[in-house]
Amino acid sequence: MQEGRVLSAEQVNRDLLRSILETPKWFWPVVGVLGLIVLIAAIIIGYMINRGLGITGLNRPIFWGFFITNFVFWIGISHAGVMLSAILRLAKAEWRRPATRAAEVLTIFSLMTAMIMPIIHTGRPWRILYWAFPYDFARGIWPNVRTPLIWDPSAILTYLTSSTLFVLIALIPDFAVLRDRTTGISHRIYALLAMGWEGNARQWKLQIIAGVLLSALILPVFVSVHSIVSWDFGMAVAAKSWHSTVFAPYFVVGAVHSGVSAVAFVLILLRWMYGWQDYIRHEHIDGLGRLLVVVATGWFYFFVMEVIFGIYGREADEIAVRSLQFIQEPFQAWTIIFIVTTYFIPVALWLTRRARRNLWIMSAACISVNIGMWLERYLIIVPGLANRTGFTFSWNSYVPSVYEAIIVGATFAFVSMLLLLFSRVFPLVPLYDIKEGDILKNESVKIGRRVVPATFRED
Repeated sequence: MQEGRVLSAEQVNRDLLRSILETPKWFWPVVGVLGLIVLIAAIIIGYMINRGLGITGLNRPIFWGFFITNFVFWIGISHAGVMLSAILRLAKAEWRRPATRAAEVLTIFSLMTAMIMPIIHTGRPWRILYWAFPYDFARGIWPNVRTPLIWDPSAILTYLTSSTLFVLIALIPDFAVLRDRTTGISHRIYALLAMGWEGNARQWKLQIIAGVLLSALILPVFVSVHSIVSWDFGMAVAAKSWHSTVFAPYFVVGAVHSGVSAVAFVLILLRWMYGWQDYIRHEHIDGLGRLLVVVATGWFYFFVMEVIFGIYGREADEIAVRSLQFIQEPFQAWTIIFIVTTYFIPVALWLTRRARRNLWIMSAACISVNIGMWLERYLIIVPGLANRTGFTFSWNSYVPSVYEAIIVGATFAFVSMLLLLFSRVFPLVPLYDIKEGDILKNESVKIGRRVVPATFRED
């Protein structure tokens, strides 16, 4: 049986809507600080556009650095939404309930942040139009539809659209609750968003069918998005060390690893900030920890295979990159930190039930994973470009500038600010999902000659 006590519908509404109907004292100061960080980064971006990419550490042949590393990282974080909402919804995992909306919203904001990074990286954002659309027919300038750089916007926009629909459909019953509890302009806005929801049997049936269909339809997009991101590297002709056939599953599993870890950390923060101990319980964090053990082990398998495949071929370019990553400083130190923080430390902690249910340890493990996964993307991109081919005569190193570091740091502030603002307007824990789970705890169903609980959770 699941842990926790069964709560009344009135108490669920009161507790989960408190963040919307009552503003905590700490809310606006925290949002203000995060907004100030984002504003500073926006000023730096404007300065970079004015002065050019020369103020960054990018150079020949390393034209991809912190910006593209951060792009791949946030695309990875976005995969948590589908993993927790779609896959676990179809699998009927009961412990997913409090985590689904936070994961879905984190998916949307992560995708928005990821889409900004390549635009910043161009140095001349208005030229993105030349990249995405046919331009200047007289001179025959057309985008190259065979490149993954064209596939990326298509896949990401499809993923963003489907994820937004996923969130909006799940929010409709909660909009109706807010409609009935607000007055004035807020009441009119929530009434418009609720779209006439009355909670009758037909509406619930359509809402559930739409959720299941979107869960199934979004899964191919979930796999394709990060696979296409991996092809940004795998199909680059000049950097031979990226030509690995294992890149697509390696990137997808790594994305789930970092994304689920981020959601677990966000849930712990929400529990602490809003006092949602009755909704985000130790059993939910424990379930995420057990899931992460499996995902992390799968990721480590693909990581080892990627290294072995590269060395087994004994190509000079591949050996040079592996030498740079595992032998030469400073990349050797970064590689050791990346492997230890991504797999060995967190998995060692997640293997024990006591550590999975200790929120401080879980927070440290989840932060460790995302530090390591960010370093993983950096160690794929920069060494792969630093050792290109022997005929380019353009070997160089990459030292990121303080401008890049501030912009990358501001993306974390940007996503955090958007999450807080979302929680001020919409419930971050789905009300109807929590109520459904509480009702099913006391329900039984007959299977053959046996009567069993409607929900089951292994302990």
